[in-house]
Amino acid sequence: MELTVLNNKGDKSGTVQFDEQVVANRASSAVLHEVVVAYQAGLRAGTHQTKTRSMVSGGGLKPWKQKGTGRARSGSTRSPLWRHGGIIFGPNPRNYDQALPKKKKRLAFKMAVKELLDGGKLQVVEPIEMKEPKTKYVAAVYKKWQAPTDSLFVVEKIDPLFNRAARNIPNVVLKDVESLNTYDCLGARRVFMTKAALDALVARVSKATEN
Repeated sequence: MELTVLNNKGDKSGTVQFDEQVVANRASSAVLHEVVVAYQAGLRAGTHQTKTRSMVSGGGLKPWKQKGTGRARSGSTRSPLWRHGGIIFGPNPRNYDQALPKKKKRLAFKMAVKELLDGGKLQVVEPIEMKEPKTKYVAAVYKKWQAPTDSLFVVEKIDPLFNRAARNIPNVVLKDVESLNTYDCLGARRVFMTKAALDALVARVSKATEN
């Protein structure tokens, strides 16, 4: 597959070849769904906490005697039936991580890359070279690339100077190729990738195929 390369002015500056043999031939919605759900589950903090009747304050004595008051029987003010009482079957801290085989995650990632290629969402670009962190300059380059909301700019390695200039631009997220995952590929409307990052991506996918 031949991919065009855009320079910082938004003009075509050349082409690169991408070997489609390194990615999966056919996408499986079941595999992609399973990996995405597992990724989203891993994002959950799991720190929700409610108090049972053993944790709330009060309830040391029986509120009133068992019989003769005309009121319902009650043994503790900590009962879940009472205001300020405990919570029945409430959420407690837990880990939402879902274990998946490494081969399945690698397969899903290759499928996601294939989806980028088939959907025309992957655009190779020249690296943005800058001498000082100027957000205005980076935003102007993104505009020339016609980067829509929910876009990714993938580089081989994130430069701290460039990260300072690009982190305040809300519509494009900066990622390095090693942290790129299936969820990122499927959720992005457009992915801009440098030639060095593309080579690193091919090496990463090829290595996963060998393993």
